[in-house]
Amino acid sequence: MRLLRGSLPAGLRAALPLERGERVLAHAPTRGGSHVAATTTALHLPNPEGGFVRVPYERIDTAAWKDGWLHVTETSRAAHHVRLTDPGSVPETIRERVTATVAVSHRAELPGGGVRIAGRRPATGGDVRWTFVFDAGMDPDDPGLRARAEQILEDLRRQTGL
Repeated sequence: MRLLRGSLPAGLRAALPLERGERVLAHAPTRGGSHVAATTTALHLPNPEGGFVRVPYERIDTAAWKDGWLHVTETSRAAHHVRLTDPGSVPETIRERVTATVAVSHRAELPGGGVRIAGRRPATGGDVRWTFVFDAGMDPDDPGLRARAEQILEDLRRQTGL
């Protein structure tokens, strides 16, 4: 992957809340005059109130590029939709970075639907973080479903050693 050198607009560089050691790998202008920036550790999306929302790659459940729009859904189910004027290498960079965080992904059937259990490692390193993504229409707060998903997670942890 080609790193950006000198092509990042100065205003964007100053506005991004970059953490120590975080570098911009790709960026794209938005229809609203802002930018999306994909860094070594997170995706930075324009916030409608100003500034940026920083979404670490391990918190991105899905990301899709379609008809000029970047659609990002977090594991918390928060959704972001940004219209890009020229995506450049942003979609590919996001895909590569999100995929690199996945240590384990397992789908399990439950009464009334299913759950995807994902173990993700932050791009900065550290322990695997586990998330449950229940199928649409399922209640993630249902104690019975939650207990069954937790049981499946424990089995996965034993099998993988994570």
